[in-house]
Amino acid sequence: MPDYELLELILFRALPRGDTKPLAKRLLKTFGDLNRVMAASPARIKDVNGAGQAVVEQLKIMEAVAHRMARAQVIQKPILSSWDSLLGYLQTAMAHQQIEQFRVLYLDRKNVLIADEEQGKGTVDHVPVYPREVVKRALELNASALILVHNHPSGDPSPSEADIDMTYAIRDAAQVLGIVLHDHLIIGKATELSFRSQGLL
Repeated sequence: MPDYELLELILFRALPRGDTKPLAKRLLKTFGDLNRVMAASPARIKDVNGAGQAVVEQLKIMEAVAHRMARAQVIQKPILSSWDSLLGYLQTAMAHQQIEQFRVLYLDRKNVLIADEEQGKGTVDHVPVYPREVVKRALELNASALILVHNHPSGDPSPSEADIDMTYAIRDAAQVLGIVLHDHLIIGKATELSFRSQGLL
């Protein structure tokens, strides 16, 4: 089913008596694809002619459902043996966000995900991260390992010098306490970059 037909069906719940095809096409033209429509901010959605609060609410419900379904594939499972599911979840949750978001996946001794926490939101090209807070939270959760994740709204997952420096600061702080940093993933629009696979960790 093409994106516009699926979007029409979603919009029908918000506009039960209206012709949803023109609005579906306007939304797709504005944002590019269904993922970007659902990830758009409520204010930007409302800027599209015909999209009011009911449309925003319906799209945000569908976005939350998509995130929950993807998250169910990784929660309470050994992350390192469910890597493709993890990447799918992170792509769903972060690839189309308009601002940078930094998350930490906290793992137990068996590398089972015990917490997925957003540590900060920033601007289109920067998010403040505090290594001490990341490690402090790991101790509170009794985590044995970490995976750092952030997105690049530009779509290019190449790490900046600041990304590399921050990763090493967290790795060093965690190492002192016996906590392992497995990886740092940067999520782009269509792909992701792994510090470990690039030899940066």
